[in-house]
Formats: sequence, structure tokens, C-alpha cells
Amino acid sequence: MEYNDLIFKIPVESETYADDSAFVISQITAILDERKRVGDNKIILNTNLKLGLPLENINKIAGPMIEAWAGEVFSGIRDDMNNRYRLINVEAQERLGMSDIVLQFKKDGRVLTGNVDVKATANDIPNSGKGPNITSFSRIRTAYVTDPDFMFIILSIKHKVYSERNKNTNLVDGIMEIVDYNAYDLKFISDADINYNPALGTGQIQIKDIHYVTYQYRTTWEMCQLLDQKYLHSTRRTFDDFYREAKKNKWIKN
Repeated sequence: MEYNDLIFKIPVESETYADDSAFVISQITAILDERKRVGDNKIILNTNLKLGLPLENINKIAGPMIEAWAGEVFSGIRDDMNNRYRLINVEAQERLGMSDIVLQFKKDGRVLTGNVDVKATANDIPNSGKGPNITSFSRIRTAYVTDPDFMFIILSIKHKVYSERNKNTNLVDGIMEIVDYNAYDLKFISDADINYNPALGTGQIQIKDIHYVTYQYRTTWEMCQLLDQKYLHSTRRTFDDFYREAKKNKWIKN
């Protein structure tokens, strides 16, 4: 038996999916643009360290801090029932969940759900967060079969860190400032920008360079096939490995 002998369950997304994805990404970006415009783009860390935080190690805690900041930003918008971004629900996800935040927007009488994975990168550290793990191969492959309109958004947030003396306490505050951000729908990231790393479980889907991503529009089924080929082309995976995952996760009928 070979790959082409398998009878796959073929997911078919909505005709409006590409427009819906663009809408969700534009709303996310607009919300962050507004936060930056009004100056609400800083995380201030107060400590009793007179010399401030060790900047060379700050990137180790930046991820969770920026994820929490993003969650608060979106929650603040949701709390305004008449917000112009049409954001109606925000849910923080468990630490090991597929995404960090689930956002729901209202559009043309429908509810659109974006599963957002927040990735923090340091603007002033070369190659910081350049090629992050995004999600498990089997997990995302299954999500696309279960829901052909599953929208997985990667939110890349660049930050810089600096210290500033607090005039009131005379101690040094550590400041994380969000300086740039981009949001991408994983389904539309080009073939050349997606890597498969066989380490960890069934393997991890990675972005080669999250700072330079190009788009390539495709259907959900085309995305599933791309993921399959990335998996099968790994020297550490065999067709038998793939067949076992396909049966276990019900991607096939035979």
C-alpha cells in the first residue's frame, strides 16, 4: 500500500474562508495598531533590583509576558459591547493547548473563530525566535479534517527591552515595548516557509523565518496534502508511521 492508495476524508472549506481569514487578521492587526497609537504597548516590570533586570536573559520570560499582554488587550476590547472591531469573545487557552487565545468576531451575521498562537521575538537579538515550533503535525492535521474552516493564526510580536529609572522609587524598571507585529493564517503560508521537525511526538510544524513569510493561497485539502508530504519526506518517518497516524486520527476511510 502507498499514499495514493489511501481513501482520504477530504475536508471542504466554506467559499468565504479566504475573505473570513483576511477579515480576522485585519481586525487583530487593527486592534494592535490602536494599542500602539495610544501608547499601550509596553509591559513594565517593577523589581527591587537597583541595577534593573538582566537584559541578556529577559527573552526567557518574554513569551509568557507578551502572551498575557495580548490576552488583556483583546479582553479589554471585548468588554466594550459596541467595539468597532466586532470582537465578541476572548478565551485564554491552557498552557499546552494548540493555541494561546481564541478570538471570535461577528461578520455578516456569522461568528468567525480565530485560534491565535502568540510568538514573541526580540527585536534587538539576532535570530531571536526566528524558526519557532508552531504546532504538532497530527494535531493540526486532525483539526483541518474535523473542521475544514479551522483558522489557525500565528501572531508574531516583536519586542525590545530596556531599563529606565523610576523617579518615584529610584529603582530601575525593566520595560518590554512591543515594536512590531504580523499575523498569518498557517493554511496560507507558502510551501517554502514551512518546515517539519520530526523531534517531539509526531513532529512539529515550524516556520523557517517568522520575520519573512510569504503567502500562498490553498484549500484545506491542499494544506493537508502539504503537511502529509512534509511528514513523509522526513528521513525519520515511514509510510507505516503515517498510516498508523491516519488510522488513529481518522483521516482515512480504509
